[in-house]
Amino acid sequence: MLLKSADDKSKRVALLEALQRSPALDTFQKNWLHDELMRLKKGIEGERESAYYLDHYFKGSENHIILHDLRFVIDDEVAQIDHLIINKMLGIYLLETKNYACNLVINDRGEFTAEYESGRRFGIPSPIEQSLRHERALCKLLERLDIVGRTQKQLNFYHVVMLHPKAIIERPATKVFDTRNVIKSDQFPSWHKSFVDQIGVGTLFKSALNMRSIDTLKECGEKLMRQHRPADLLALPDFMLPKKPAQPVAPAPVFSAPTPASHPAPRPPPTKAPAAGPVAAPAEESAKRLICAHCAAKISFAEGKFCWNNAKRFGGVAYCREHQALF
Repeated sequence: MLLKSADDKSKRVALLEALQRSPALDTFQKNWLHDELMRLKKGIEGERESAYYLDHYFKGSENHIILHDLRFVIDDEVAQIDHLIINKMLGIYLLETKNYACNLVINDRGEFTAEYESGRRFGIPSPIEQSLRHERALCKLLERLDIVGRTQKQLNFYHVVMLHPKAIIERPATKVFDTRNVIKSDQFPSWHKSFVDQIGVGTLFKSALNMRSIDTLKECGEKLMRQHRPADLLALPDFMLPKKPAQPVAPAPVFSAPTPASHPAPRPPPTKAPAAGPVAAPAEESAKRLICAHCAAKISFAEGKFCWNNAKRFGGVAYCREHQALF
């Protein structure tokens, strides 16, 4: 049973693509934008592909619930889980999707290396260790939500790393370092069947004591969904924020010889006051309201100040961060 699909990240893609067209970027910012956009698109593609195989395999199942793209914040620790599957015995599958545009090499110490056709090699963080960190954070959340077993509070977790179906994986011997849970996304059905067949009688008996109905399982999933904290799609690191324009240096005062005193010019006669009536607010005052001129949403002082400091670019009015990128 599918309870949650992946969040829509199209706003994030649109923001990064719009920022790439900005003439104010330096080389470092351009490189970061290029890499961030590539990672984002690859990640979306990989998660979508893995979700397709998982949804198709568990379609109509009354024994499992599926939640895609979860983000939890527990005690200031963030757990970003690509796919979460829970069965009726409260067995929890944590699945990490990695869509590497390269060959993947795993050595006998469990270290992951990306190899490209050009011959370049880069060490990458272990997705297995990443999934284990997610387990530790998720355990705290499950206990607080009272999603625990009948015989033991600690539930059974199973970790799977899913790669692109066309990925090339170089592995060590299973006896040296077991990578049987690192699979291609289209292999999940056969992996799951084999995994279930290998579960021991003792583990199966303990798990059976935690048996829940599909309605109870759905309630557990809905509890977790309410804890989902989506990331801010418009957030940028500090080094990508607009830089304050340099303040012009005041010229040094020039001293000249005193000139003879001259008579002051006569003052012009006072003009008549205009007729009484409503007085319009100065144009400068209306331009500096903290409201986006495009979407009418409230904006921060920093967003408004950036627009006012770049009056030539924004026409003297303020825009929110999202619509600043349109100029």
